[in-house]
Amino acid sequence: MTNYLEPTWEAGRAFMARSLQGSVVMLNLLRFRDIADYSSTPHLAPAKAISGAQAFQCYIEHTLPYLRESGGDLLFLGYGGHFLIGPPEEQWDMVMLVRQQSVASFMAFASHEAYLAGIGHRVAALEDARLLPLISTDAGE
Repeated sequence: MTNYLEPTWEAGRAFMARSLQGSVVMLNLLRFRDIADYSSTPHLAPAKAISGAQAFQCYIEHTLPYLRESGGDLLFLGYGGHFLIGPPEEQWDMVMLVRQQSVASFMAFASHEAYLAGIGHRVAALEDARLLPLISTDAGE
C-alpha cells in the first residue's frame, strides 16, 4: 500500500490549474503513527516519545495562529474510524476540515515561513493522509 504525506508536483499543478474561485474547504483524512517519528526534525522532538496523535496536536497548536492570520479556520476536527460506505480494510484516525478564503490564501498560508517551521510535527505524526480540496456547488469551476 502506498502512503501519501505530501502533494506531488503534478497534483499541485492540477490543483492550481483548476482556478478555483471563492473559499476552499480542505478535507483531511489522517492516519497516525503509533509513535511519532521526529527523525527529520529532531529540534522539534519532545523530551519523551509521544504518539502520532499527540504530535498532531502539537501541529494543530502551532498551526492555528497562522491559519487564522491568513483568513482560514478549522471547521471540524474529529475522530474517524471505518467507512460506512467504502473499503472495509481502510480506516482513518482523524478527519479535519479546514476552510480558507481562497486558493491564494491557502497558498500564502502553506508557504508561510513561521508555519513551515513547525510542520515537522505533522510529518512526525502521520503514517498516511488524504487531502481533498472542496468548493461549494455555488462556486462552480
